Amino acid sequence: MKLSELKKGQAGRISAISASPELRRRLLDMGVLTGEVIKVEGVAPLGDPFEVSVKNYRLSLRGHEVEGIIVEEVR
Repeated sequence: MKLSELKKGQAGRISAISASPELRRRLLDMGVLTGEVIKVEGVAPLGDPFEVSVKNYRLSLRGHEVEGIIVEEVR
């Protein structure tokens, strides 16, 4: 499932990142790596941006950025 399909408070383990080479490099530099657990902390009222936590820090990601992050839900 895509990261954008998770609701506030849900977490997932990143299984793949499908994005343009520039965006992929940017996400990797921010610590969004395959195998990491990423948690949705909040979503703006209109659905963009997403606030997520990964590696004990928070990031704000745009809608098109989270569409390319594939996760497996962690319960």
